[in-house]
Amino acid sequence: MKTHFSLILCLLLALSAASCVTEDVERNTRAGNFDALWRTLDERYCFFVEKGEAYGLDWNEVYARYRPAVTEQMNAYQLFDVMGSMLAELRDGHVNLYAPHDVARYGAWFDDFPANFNDSLARRYLGRTDDYRTTAGMQYRVLDDHTGYLRVSTFEYPIGDGNLHEVMAYLGTCQRLIVDVRSNGGGLLTAAEKLASAFINEPLTGGYMCHKTGPAHTAFSQREPICIEPFVGLRWQKPVYVLTNRRTYSAANSFVMFLKGLPHVTVVGDRTGGGAGMPLHYELPNGWSVRFSACPMFDREGRLTEMGIDPDLHVDLSEADVARGIDTLIEAARHQP
Repeated sequence: MKTHFSLILCLLLALSAASCVTEDVERNTRAGNFDALWRTLDERYCFFVEKGEAYGLDWNEVYARYRPAVTEQMNAYQLFDVMGSMLAELRDGHVNLYAPHDVARYGAWFDDFPANFNDSLARRYLGRTDDYRTTAGMQYRVLDDHTGYLRVSTFEYPIGDGNLHEVMAYLGTCQRLIVDVRSNGGGLLTAAEKLASAFINEPLTGGYMCHKTGPAHTAFSQREPICIEPFVGLRWQKPVYVLTNRRTYSAANSFVMFLKGLPHVTVVGDRTGGGAGMPLHYELPNGWSVRFSACPMFDREGRLTEMGIDPDLHVDLSEADVARGIDTLIEAARHQP
């Protein structure tokens, strides 16, 4: 009797627990998927307060505006378009909706501005394949005026101590160094930290990060410092010029944040694209997934860099220079005193 009673009690508790869980799980319907997307961002996205202050974003108003467009008769492509348009209200390059047929993305953070980068020109400065060295996603060479040129197009690859030592050793005889992170869309924050470590001689607080602690838009942990230790090996001691444009984003934006303000560093080019929120992924009931900014980062002065970082020296790529095979930003850095 006691055994039967225990089994019945366990079944009742299991059913009760299951009913509590399913109340919070959206159904795999058009409306259910839309609501799951909106609620996931509502509870976990990290920049609602800042976006509200910057341009008046009201996430509840966004729901009220887009939700009536969702019907059970619409096809998957139509649902995707509505959901993608809703996400674009966040104006965040780290926010994407992934479906089998497309990826919803917001690109006005770079589409509306000059590119300030020409891949053909960058290849011209690097030279032929046997003119430059390459390691860990970086290409580097010594230009003819004893300027070191380090092209870092991505932080998708880990940078090891051996990689960094060889780069610093090869460029060590140069009088100045250009670190070109234009159109670097990011990658591993650890790679950005490793490269930054070659330009400091003392432990550096590169910035701060905090985490969501609850569903409220203001629920965050205390800011935790991002500590960068000096590279144990050859480090750069001379002037360094960091080239940026609007496509300098995410981990590359963080790299600029780490170095900007250091005595021997000058940031040259255009405002970076931002992307100061570490992203997370979440799966919707229909199998689509959404990526969104979840953990905000701040610079050493506590300023959010989600909207980008201004250069110390603003320089745009000149069409006349491009026609002559000259990169205006590289030349501006080469001719700094």
